[in-house]
Amino acid sequence: MRGIILVFFLFLSQVAIFSQDDDNPVIWSHEVNQLSDTEYELIVKGDIHEGWHVYSQYTDEGGSLPSEFTFYEVGTDYELVGEAKESATLKEYSDIFEVEETFFKKKAVFTQKIKLLKPDVKKVKVNLFYQVCKEVCIPADIDFVFSLDGSEIATDVATIDNKSKALTSKLKLDLKNKELLTKGQENIGSGSNLWIIFGLGFLGGLIALLTPCVFPMIPLTVSFFTKQSQKKSKGIANALLYGFFIVLIYFLLSLPFHLFDSVDSQILNTIATNVWLNLAFFAIFIFFAFSFFGYYELTLPSSWANKMDAASSKIGGVLGIFFMAVTLAIVSFSCTGPILGGLLGGTTLAEGDMATNLTAGMTGFGVALAFPFALFALFPAWLNSLPKSGGWMTTVKVVLGFLEIALALKFLSNADLVGHWGLLKREVFLGIWIFIGLLMTLYLFGLFRFPHDGPKAKLSVGRKSVGLISALFTLYLILGLTKVTDLKLLSGFPPPEFYSVFEQESDCPLGIDCFKDFDEGLAFAKENNKPILLDFTGWACVNCRKMEENVWSEPDVYSMIKNDYVLISLYVDDRKELPENEQFDFQYDSGRIKRIQNIAQKWGTFQDVNFNAVSQPFYVLLSPELEVLNSSIQNTDAETYETWLKEGLGRFKQ
Repeated sequence: MRGIILVFFLFLSQVAIFSQDDDNPVIWSHEVNQLSDTEYELIVKGDIHEGWHVYSQYTDEGGSLPSEFTFYEVGTDYELVGEAKESATLKEYSDIFEVEETFFKKKAVFTQKIKLLKPDVKKVKVNLFYQVCKEVCIPADIDFVFSLDGSEIATDVATIDNKSKALTSKLKLDLKNKELLTKGQENIGSGSNLWIIFGLGFLGGLIALLTPCVFPMIPLTVSFFTKQSQKKSKGIANALLYGFFIVLIYFLLSLPFHLFDSVDSQILNTIATNVWLNLAFFAIFIFFAFSFFGYYELTLPSSWANKMDAASSKIGGVLGIFFMAVTLAIVSFSCTGPILGGLLGGTTLAEGDMATNLTAGMTGFGVALAFPFALFALFPAWLNSLPKSGGWMTTVKVVLGFLEIALALKFLSNADLVGHWGLLKREVFLGIWIFIGLLMTLYLFGLFRFPHDGPKAKLSVGRKSVGLISALFTLYLILGLTKVTDLKLLSGFPPPEFYSVFEQESDCPLGIDCFKDFDEGLAFAKENNKPILLDFTGWACVNCRKMEENVWSEPDVYSMIKNDYVLISLYVDDRKELPENEQFDFQYDSGRIKRIQNIAQKWGTFQDVNFNAVSQPFYVLLSPELEVLNSSIQNTDAETYETWLKEGLGRFKQ
């Protein structure tokens, strides 16, 4: 396990160097030789790009994954004669896995003899699973179909049954004026949103600087660079390079998440709203919180840091500085890990592409962490103005622990909403947050302590100030729970108001009548000759709640939605299973087939296919005849949204 994680870490630090030419590093071909009436030789050849290598079937266990063949219909149509033979291989000892590995470079050839058990066998199907590596390892598999009689192998064409064809056709709308969807498309905040997430990541990095894992290292590291070099300019350059590598490491950590979206356009939404993943986030955050409270220390294996530190000393130069930055990332993990976990979780709640959001947040975190090392290298005299390490850093960790628990509740709430469990209703959620706020306030004012707190001392002005802020925020939550005030500052974090312990007239936003099935809403719109407000939303969508509570609640906007439009709210994260007779195979124009089994898959695919969008909130105006009435719109302000609704209504009346 240690080796696997180390390989993964090295992958993250190297992934940026690949070009698009390396997308397909092995070109495979196959052929067959007839040896007798019943015996054949199956040959698979791979041309491997320069710098890459593929592992043998017989490489030592405990190292990289070996190549593996799966022969279909073996034992019924034919039998294998001996083991598969290979072309010449290379051997090399792996320091990572501590085993000798066997692999191919430039060319790989596999040969397997078979003997037919039936005289009428015309083809043999074989699957090859392999791992191709450069600085990164990519697992892949490929199917080969061998023609034993020399005839051409017909390609299997994926087909769906008549029921699936009918439901596939029904899910694809025949939209009129479709070009209007993107004309002057309003998507307020998509660019600025990344800067906000970058800023939040930067703030997280600044908080991490104040923890006991990082803060004491600032003067030590800066002094090391400035004193190590005879020339001051060289010491400054090394410190700046050290800071750059810190940013680079955290940037690279986010890149693998960009690979997910190439699998399925809905994959990131599926990840972000998955019930079990949200429960896992909840458990992880609680685990992180108690490490901040001092009940146990959360660290990566010390041997990792020792190896990186030894590498930096041995290699020296630019590469040595890089390994010093890696060492910092490892030794500071006990403090930065929970903050990074919060950052990862937060990006699943933010508007836009999760992977891009994560890259922005991780880069901001790295910049904040690197900033003091570069700043104090330029102005070393400022080191004297830094506060001394002490008990205040423990207070920072404890406060972070309380915040981790509060954020953990959001993920439990997501799972509860998506799963329709009814456990964490709005009032229950707010009540727990109030309890957390009270505990944090009492701690900050010194009324109770945690295991790793130092000797009791006089409370500082800073600690009292933070305690006062905590008390005021708790009071704000109490006023919101008792309906004395709204909680617009927290829109999207607590469950929606209709998800209440008290009986509600409607389970639609703001009590507006809505349809949660497109066909039902369309039929109602036709019957009443009203335009449609198509609302792609989600139970766990923070920005959807913000729009409903801050924009839809404005009197003019609310009136138009309630009286002039038919509201159809389609939840793209609802994991409720569709009835058996409504489940089907959806076939894309490309021929790819996707199984539709639950509500989320149905409406997520519906949004993707008809509107080429996968993010929420996403709003479309349609006539009952499926004419597009205005451009699509996403997260925006009340004035823009009101104008958008009026324009759509005007086009409908015309």
